[in-house]
Order: sequence, then C-alpha cells, then structure tokens
Amino acid sequence: MIRRLALLALVSFGLTAPAMSGGDLADGYTDGGSYAGGDMRHVNIAAAGGPSALPPATGPASRIKDIATLQTARDNQLIGYGLVIGLQGTGDGLRNSPFTEQSIRAMLRNLGIAMEDGRARARNVAAVIVTTNLPPFVQSGSRIDVSVSSLGDATSLAGGTLVMTPLRAPDGEIYAVAQGPVFVSGFTAQGDAETLTKGVPTSGRVPNGAIVERQVEARFNDDAVLTMQLRNPDFSTAVRVTDTINEYTASRFGKRTASEQDSRTILIKKPNGISGARFIAELENLIIQTDSPARVVIDERTGTIVIGQDVKISQVAVSYGALTVRITEQPKVVQPAPFSRGETAEEPATIIDAQQDDARVALLDGPDLQTLVAGLNRIGVKPDGIIAILQGIKSAGALQAELVLQ
Repeated sequence: MIRRLALLALVSFGLTAPAMSGGDLADGYTDGGSYAGGDMRHVNIAAAGGPSALPPATGPASRIKDIATLQTARDNQLIGYGLVIGLQGTGDGLRNSPFTEQSIRAMLRNLGIAMEDGRARARNVAAVIVTTNLPPFVQSGSRIDVSVSSLGDATSLAGGTLVMTPLRAPDGEIYAVAQGPVFVSGFTAQGDAETLTKGVPTSGRVPNGAIVERQVEARFNDDAVLTMQLRNPDFSTAVRVTDTINEYTASRFGKRTASEQDSRTILIKKPNGISGARFIAELENLIIQTDSPARVVIDERTGTIVIGQDVKISQVAVSYGALTVRITEQPKVVQPAPFSRGETAEEPATIIDAQQDDARVALLDGPDLQTLVAGLNRIGVKPDGIIAILQGIKSAGALQAELVLQ
C-alpha cells in the first residue's frame, strides 16, 4: 500500500536518519525498554524507604494521568512537502518561488501529463510543509490531524485543498499520507491603498486529513518496569506520587512497586498476573496533592505577568514615576517683505516638553498572593511598570520566588 501511494506522491521530502528500533522512529531517543543506558527489566526498584514525612501539600488535587505521562507512550513527529491547490489568486508567485513550479511539473509528470515548455502564470497553487504527531499505539487506517504552513510567498491558504502528501519520520519511511481541504482561521483583505490581515492566513489545519499507513511497534505489555515522567518536575510531587502508588499497590497486590529516581522520573514494576494497560488504568486515576516552586513569569513583549500561588515578597518600599518627553516639530513659513526680491522659506521650530508624573512611595508586603496583587494594584501602575517593579524587588533580594523572563 505504501509503495503504490509513494508512486503517486507529488514531491517526496527526503530525510536521512539511522534505522528505527522499538517504539521510536529515530535513534537518540530512549524508549520504554531502557533507562539511562541500561535495561529496564533489570533495574532494582528500591521502594522500601517510604512513606515520606513531607509537610501537607498546598497545591490542587489532581489525578496522576493529568500530571504525568508514560515514557513508553510517546508521540513521533512526521513531516512532508506538498502542494495546496484551488486558491483564489493568493498562491505562490512562480517567479519568486521556483520550487513551486518544479513541484507542479513533477506532479503532472507523475500523473502522466506532459507539459510543454514555458512558465506557468497561475497563482492558485502554494508549496507547503505538512507536519503532525503520530500518537502512540495508533493502528493502520486511523486518521490524525495535520498542520499546513506556507513555504513560499503565498498570501493566504483559505479555500485551498492539500493534494496527496506522504508524511515521513526521521528514519525516512512513510508512515501516513495527508490530503483534504485546508481550514484557515485568519483572513486577509487588500485594496489599492490598504491591506487588512487578521490571524495567520498562511497556515491552517486539515482535520482528520492524514491516514496512518504504517504503525509503530510498541512493547508496552512486554515491559516489566514502566517509566512515568512528570510534566512539571518537582521532587515533592514525585515523592507524593510514589507514596500514593505504593500505598495502593501494597493494598491491591501486597507489595510496593514504585520508586522515585529524580524530580521527574518514577519507576514502577508491573506486578504479575495483570496486563500493563489495566495496571496503568488503575494507577492513573489515583488522586494526589501536587506541589510546585514559587515562580513569576514575565513576557515583556506582550506585558503579560503570571504570579504563582506561593509567591511571597518581604516588606519593601517602592517608588515609581514615569518620565515622558514629547518632541514636536512645527516648521514655520517665512514670507519675504513686499516688493523685495526675497523667496519664501521654511523656518524650523521645535518644541520639547518633559513631564514626570507624581511618584509616591508605597509599602509592599506579600505574605500571600491576594495581598501581593492588592499592593501592586494600589500603586496604580501599568503592566510595564509592574514588570519593572518586580525586577527591582528581585534585585533587592525581597522576591521569594523564581523570576522567569520570556
């Protein structure tokens, strides 16, 4: 099936990589059968130290499935090169994107149509890159969504249709074939003197647009030791997950099966007499109290500030005042005297105005998140001012949290 579809492919996107092994499509990844270079089936699970004496967690209660993933069940990335046709004059300019014209000729040649010499002038075709993630345990014949992004100078992919595009993995093999109408959320409107663009019209999605032609072999039920990884690494959360699993397995199977390895990794030994899928289904619905470090995230480009629940600051005095400098050019036209032989001239005139807002000194004390937010609002500054204040508090050593700048 794959070889017949490959013959009809428009243009193949060549990728070279070492051969595949296990549940991965490229070397360099660790699959569910190995950990830190060793065989997971021979790892000694030291689960005799718990339960721990951690203080009560203040974070929300979550299921294990919401905060952790199995290393065996990982996605694999696919990529392909194809063409989107049926555009209303918003495709690639073939003079600026010669690879689009080459792709059109190759497609028609594969379909048995001979093109005469000469250049095509239509702008209803666009070269695109198609990407998707191949989910774990997916079977042949399943459908997955794909993302389509313009590669040339097309202005919009709205109304276009993606023609059959093979999707390859880093090992060079075809694992899916994509085709279908492209849905674009953005739009663009252009007139003689103005252009309006909303969203990103040069990228879109094809829902259920790819058919899986080859499945990735997985050895999930053959693994004696399963690796669970936290999405947000934290030592306290890892220990609490381990204790919760051990408490459950000690009651259910009569032995402790889990052991934390670091802030992200937890090793779980599968008991005898139960399948891996049923065992994980029982564990992933266990409820635990999560924990996370205090963190303040700042995006200076958009002025976004996210303050975590456990962020605290020591009492500080803050003064903030904005200096505004306004420069205005008001050139004057100077007329010559009557009956003189002078010429009309332009005389420059510049007005510079500097204004500084009144700055008051305010006390900030943040024993909890609500008090901290109320104190920042009381100062009455804009987001860019709050960003500068938080950076100054961090430099003064009064911010008891990690400051992350994006």
